[in-house]
Amino acid sequence: MTLTPPLILVLMLGLTGAQATVDLRTAAAMAAGLCKTRPTDLVFIVDSSRSVRPSEFEQVKVFLAKVIEGLDVGPNATRVGVVNYASRVKNEVSLKTHRTKAGLIKAVTKVEPLSTGTMTGLAIQFALNVAFSESEGARVKSPDISKVAIIVTDGRPQDNVKDVAQRARDAGIEIFAIGVGRVDMSTLKQMASEPLDDHVDYVESYSVIEKLTKKFQEAFCACSNSATDVVFLIDGSKSVRPENFELVKKWINQIVDKLDVSDTKAHVGLVQYSSLVRQEFPLGRHNNKRDLKEAVKKMAYMERGTMTGQALRYLTDKSFSIGHGARPGVSKVGIVFTDGRSQDYIGDAARKAKEMGFKMYAVGVGNAVEDELKEIASEPTGEHYFYTADFKAMTQIAKKLQINICQEEDPCECDSLVKFQKKVEEALQALTRKIENMSKRIALLENKIV
Repeated sequence: MTLTPPLILVLMLGLTGAQATVDLRTAAAMAAGLCKTRPTDLVFIVDSSRSVRPSEFEQVKVFLAKVIEGLDVGPNATRVGVVNYASRVKNEVSLKTHRTKAGLIKAVTKVEPLSTGTMTGLAIQFALNVAFSESEGARVKSPDISKVAIIVTDGRPQDNVKDVAQRARDAGIEIFAIGVGRVDMSTLKQMASEPLDDHVDYVESYSVIEKLTKKFQEAFCACSNSATDVVFLIDGSKSVRPENFELVKKWINQIVDKLDVSDTKAHVGLVQYSSLVRQEFPLGRHNNKRDLKEAVKKMAYMERGTMTGQALRYLTDKSFSIGHGARPGVSKVGIVFTDGRSQDYIGDAARKAKEMGFKMYAVGVGNAVEDELKEIASEPTGEHYFYTADFKAMTQIAKKLQINICQEEDPCECDSLVKFQKKVEEALQALTRKIENMSKRIALLENKIV
C-alpha cells in the first residue's frame, strides 16, 4: 500500500503505539475525500428531551460527528444541517453555515440538550418548512441532489408524526428513523421512508448508537467512477394494460434519475417484449438524462403475449454485444420487468445471463411468479428480485433498487470509508510493530555501545 502524506508524517514524528493508531484514524478520515458521496442535503433531527441524559446526548453527538467524517462535505457535494428538538425546536446548524468537515464537527460538539418534552412532529414540520428551505442553504429540488433527514429519538412523540412525515416524504425527503431504548416503534415506522427495513433502526441504548455509523457511512458513499451498461427488459404484454404501461415508463425514468448518465459513466438501453422482442434503443444512443427519459416516454405499448425466455435470450445474444453498443470491460446490469407468468421456458437463458457475468435484477408486479423472478435474479436473490401486487407501488421498488457497481479492490475510486479505514489501520498496526521491534534493537545496540 502506498503511504499517504498524513501517514508519512506520523513516521517522521516518530510516533508509536496508541499515538500512531490515533494518527492513522486521522489519516484515514482525511483520505475519505477519495470516497465521493452523492450530492445531498442532509439534516439530522435530534431528540434532546428530558429523557435523554447529558452523557447520552454526548454519545449522539459522537455518532453525528462520525457519520459526517465519512461524507464528501462541500457546497457542491454534501451539505449538513442539525435540528435540535424537545418541546421546542432549535436550528443548531443550517445547511448553508459550514462548508468543511472540521467546522461542522466543531459546531456539533457545541450543541446542548433542551431537556423538555418530545414534539417530534413539530421538529419534522420545522425541518420541512425551515431546515430544507433555500433560505437556509437547501438546493433547488433536482434528480441529481438527494434530500435526507435522519431522526434520532428515544421516546413517544407528544404530537402527531404520521401526517407531517408523509408531507415531508411527498416533498422528496428520504427519512431514516433511529430509535433508542424505550422508543415507540410504531411511530418510527410512521416517520420512515419505504422500505422500512432500510430506513428504521433500533439500538438498545445510546452507548451502542455508534454501531450504526458504518451503515450511514456506506449509505452515502457512491460509486461515482464506475462505468456501467444497463439494459431494461420490459414486459409489454396485454395483461399490463395501457394505463399501467405509463406507470412502468415513469418507473424506468425514476431509476434513470439515480444513474450517472454520460459518455463515460452509465449507458442505458431499452428492450420491450411480448410475443416478440423489440429493441427500443441500444446502449450508448442517449448519453444524457433528458434525451434518455424522452426516449423512454415515447416507447409504444406492444400489447400481446409474455415470452420472457425469448427476451432473456435477446439480452444475452444481442443487447450486451459490442454491435449493440456495449463497451468491453464494463459492468453489465440487466433489469427485467414482468407482470405475469412466462409463456416460454426461461431457465437456460436466465442461467446464461448470470454465467456471462451480468448482474440481473427481476421486478414483478401483479400476477408475476416469484419463483421465476428468483430464477432470473442474481445472488443473493433477496437483494436482486422485487415484487409488489400493485403497479402504483413501483415507486418504492425504484427507491430500493441500487445499481452501484464498485471495484472493491480500489479504495481510491469507490470503496467505503469504513473498508478503507480498516485497511489503513491494519497497515499501520503492522508498521507500529516493526517500529517497536526496531526501537528494541536500537536500545540493545545503545546498551552494548555504552
